[in-house]
Amino acid sequence: MKSGCIRLPICASSSYLNSKNPVLRALPTLILLLVACVLALPVLAVIGQWTQWDAQTADILREMAATVLPEYLWVTLQLVVMVGIGVVAMGVPAAVLVTVFDFRGRRAFEWLLLLPLAMPAYVTAYAYTDFLQFSGPLQTGLRAAFGLEGRLIPEVRSVWGAAWVFSFSLYPYVYLLARTALAERAPQLMEAARLMGASLPRRLREVALPMARPAVAAGTALALMEVLADYGVSVYFGIQTFTAGIYKAWLSMDNRIAAAQLATVLLALVMVLLWLEQRAQRRLRFVGSATARASSSEARPIPLRGMRGAIAWVLCLLPVLMGFVLPVGFMLRPLSADWSVLPWDRFLIWTWNSVRLGSITAVLAVLAAWFLAYSLRRAPTLLRRWAVQIVSLGYAVPGAVIVVGLLLPVGWLQARWPESGVGAVVTVTIWGLVWAYLVRFVSVALQSMQSGYARVPRSLDESARMLGATGVELAARVHWPLLRRAGFAAGLLVFVDVMKELPATIVLRPFNTDTLAVVANQLARDERLGEAALPSLALVLVGLVPVILLSRTLRAPPS
Repeated sequence: MKSGCIRLPICASSSYLNSKNPVLRALPTLILLLVACVLALPVLAVIGQWTQWDAQTADILREMAATVLPEYLWVTLQLVVMVGIGVVAMGVPAAVLVTVFDFRGRRAFEWLLLLPLAMPAYVTAYAYTDFLQFSGPLQTGLRAAFGLEGRLIPEVRSVWGAAWVFSFSLYPYVYLLARTALAERAPQLMEAARLMGASLPRRLREVALPMARPAVAAGTALALMEVLADYGVSVYFGIQTFTAGIYKAWLSMDNRIAAAQLATVLLALVMVLLWLEQRAQRRLRFVGSATARASSSEARPIPLRGMRGAIAWVLCLLPVLMGFVLPVGFMLRPLSADWSVLPWDRFLIWTWNSVRLGSITAVLAVLAAWFLAYSLRRAPTLLRRWAVQIVSLGYAVPGAVIVVGLLLPVGWLQARWPESGVGAVVTVTIWGLVWAYLVRFVSVALQSMQSGYARVPRSLDESARMLGATGVELAARVHWPLLRRAGFAAGLLVFVDVMKELPATIVLRPFNTDTLAVVANQLARDERLGEAALPSLALVLVGLVPVILLSRTLRAPPS
């Protein structure tokens, strides 16, 4: 009798979980595949465009290869090389200085060096252009003070100007990963090398830098993926990158085949960088697991005083100054000059549109990520792992590729089924834009939710199932209370990313649905940089929220 009372809940639970109805058993997997297909459709559509090979496609490719494609490749290669050198040159010294050495202001620089993450690259481009252009205050002041004439500084709207902007905006990727790799064991190993008689340059060269190499490679790959995905800087500076070419082919030339082919080439470049980043991350985990907590002894960072401390202070201050302080100051200058010209009434509308789109996408992204993470936790089959992996690639896909991949199947379906109204739903309402946002940013929420699930013991699942809890009850009553913080962090990250997203918003936004990012871009392109400063600063303030949370997380003591 007693054993029967114990078995009843188990039998009831197992009969639910092992239902003989194949439809019920396959339903979670079918829903998971449906979600994965919806989120992967734009990328699949772009790749599938190569199957429509005909004489017209061949002519277009030959024409592109003879005209625009070499320039796109050359400009992109220049940007990749210059930005790669720039982010490494700023991120690695900063990471080494704040982890290996001790100098005045080191604790402040640990989080100050993250501030450029709050600045969208296109906002930094607007700020520097306003200050450095021919009619800007710097050149005007120099001409007036010294009686000079003509242009005193090379044109900032160029490839080198874009590389400057990207380098100071994206170096935190390298700094953050390198600092994380070095912080745990570098001081201890450097101290051990010192006791063995190694000089300081040798310790840096043979201990610190090899430990940081995988992190530097991963951070550089992430920064270069942002460069390839950029639209605002390249279009504003008038440089011929792949992203600018995709929009030109689609919107100006009205040639969807050319746009799809360019999008495929861009996607291939991004996938190469993604492969390099994942390979570096695997090596980084290996290095960390091999060296972490090898010794419980604590080693003090090497103190820097006098001239050495001043050099360290300058090396850490320069990226913060160029990547955050000066751009914010440049934007505040036109704001303080004349507040009456600022469009305060329309600013509230733009802010509401941005907040509305960000909130809707954040809620849907968290729900989708929660479902994906829960499905993989409950039954980590090969099919489910592949589905989740495909969805996770969305953040690496540029917004231009997502737009092209979204409009291709919608246009095909609208042509085959005119009365369906699919085209109107995607292009006239906000749902097409939300769809594009989800494709791009669900992976951000998914990482946070999977990290949250990693801290939930599986014994809780087993106990709930023994008590007869269904799958929905398990997720809602057991998991969600433990995942609230992870869900809030995921929603916040998605919200901020949506607020700053520019390429997809420009093409897919409905009429009278301008966002802060779109308006800042339009005003800047119309040379109304004073008015563009207001929405640009609003985006910077929003971007500060995850940076502050990130800095607090890094400063928290390990558990």
